[in-house]
Amino acid sequence: MKRFATVALTALAPISWGSTYAVATELLPPDRPLFTGVMRALPAGLLLTALARRIPSGAWWWKSAVLGTLNIGAFFPLLFLSAYRLPGGVAAVLGSAGPLFVVGLAALVLGERARLRTVLAAVAGAFGVSMVVLTAEARLDLVGVVAGVVSSASMAAGTVMTKRWGRPEGVGPLALTGWQLTAGGLVIIPVAALVEGAPPALDGKALLGYGYMMLINTGIAYWLWFRGIGRLTATSVTLLGPLSPLTAAVIGWAALGQALSPVQLLGMALAFGATVAGQLFAAGTKSEPSEPSEPAGPFSSSEENDRNISMDLTDGPVRR
Repeated sequence: MKRFATVALTALAPISWGSTYAVATELLPPDRPLFTGVMRALPAGLLLTALARRIPSGAWWWKSAVLGTLNIGAFFPLLFLSAYRLPGGVAAVLGSAGPLFVVGLAALVLGERARLRTVLAAVAGAFGVSMVVLTAEARLDLVGVVAGVVSSASMAAGTVMTKRWGRPEGVGPLALTGWQLTAGGLVIIPVAALVEGAPPALDGKALLGYGYMMLINTGIAYWLWFRGIGRLTATSVTLLGPLSPLTAAVIGWAALGQALSPVQLLGMALAFGATVAGQLFAAGTKSEPSEPSEPAGPFSSSEENDRNISMDLTDGPVRR
């Protein structure tokens, strides 16, 4: 039951990311994906870091920079480049290949066994997503394909290394998420300034959209994602990825009036079934310890108060 609750909470992250397209097209300024990346990552990172009341120390300055670049700073621009150069369906399919990267990297870096049934679940999920989003008119662009593949590999590497390095002692997912989002946002700023120029003027609708993207779609979603990585295997977490394009398809149908064909419905069923199967397969895989020992007695020190403020911040593996 505890594992089910952890999986369910972690699944809220890709479900939230599935709303990105609808929010971006309906509320945000057009043709400013890098500025949107900065607005998603940097304010959320600073807010979470402030709430956690912890900043990196020692080796965690460069580790946070590496993880923030892999998960945010490189991933966002490459994802947007892929989306601009390719039809949305092709970009989504390339993104759904991420679990396959994680399965391979987790086997090499973490020693997680790459079981055949887990690989088949990842392949079935990607195939199901392709049935939902691909169209006969889809055309390939080499730059877009490379950007899509590298973006998937970047976040896969970030997921695995987040699991590999864990967190410093006494630091939980809230602080770690804040560090990564801040670092990733800072990486995107010069790219956005060079490619897109000055920030656009924002109206009330855009501010509402960016507020949602910063708080829900990024801050809370990435906190849940990294919290899940701390409690589950990297493979188990990444197999939840197909929920993002599936959610986007459902929102498109329910809110934007987009029709769903029988083939798309079949693809949704296949991708969702593969996601559920992947979690059932992973349930029998031994993960790392998820609960470090807590100090006896009431919290009294400033470090312990930080833990209280940080909302379940002491779960997951603890490493220096």
